Amino acid sequence: MPNVLAERIEETLRPIVGTVLASVSVDLESRRIGKTPDTITRMDLEDIASNLTTQLRLVVGNDLASAAAQKVRELG
Repeated sequence: MPNVLAERIEETLRPIVGTVLASVSVDLESRRIGKTPDTITRMDLEDIASNLTTQLRLVVGNDLASAAAQKVRELG
């Protein structure tokens, strides 16, 4: 079960990329930094946001990907 921070990241992404991709993104980016959604912390937000910028760019374009990443950074 994802922790509160993972849930907040997912909630932040949901309006931008939809429910399924938001959930998958949190899982994928957590694993990309060697963690799971239930073990990520505020210290991980920068790495997750940076990775999200790159990954979401393909789906929603540069501007929305950057905006989503910034919102994730602000969760910390």
